[in-house]
Amino acid sequence: KGVPQDHKKAVQWYRKAADQGNASAQFGLGYMYCTTSEEVAQDFTKAAHWFLKAADQGHAIAQNNLGSMYRYGEG
Repeated sequence: KGVPQDHKKAVQWYRKAADQGNASAQFGLGYMYCTTSEEVAQDFTKAAHWFLKAADQGHAIAQNNLGSMYRYGEG
């Protein structure tokens, strides 16, 4: 079955890896902050920060998402 869904724990684990420079985790954090949930508040500034870190490492989807944020003036 796996673990129960928990967005706060997801952010904690993504952050551990993101702080070590993991581009996929940086993208994951950006995505978590870009979307809304009851557990994690939407924060476009934080999303852009983490997408930029991932994008700088060549993460193509983060580059795309960051481009969209600039296009729509989010973050």
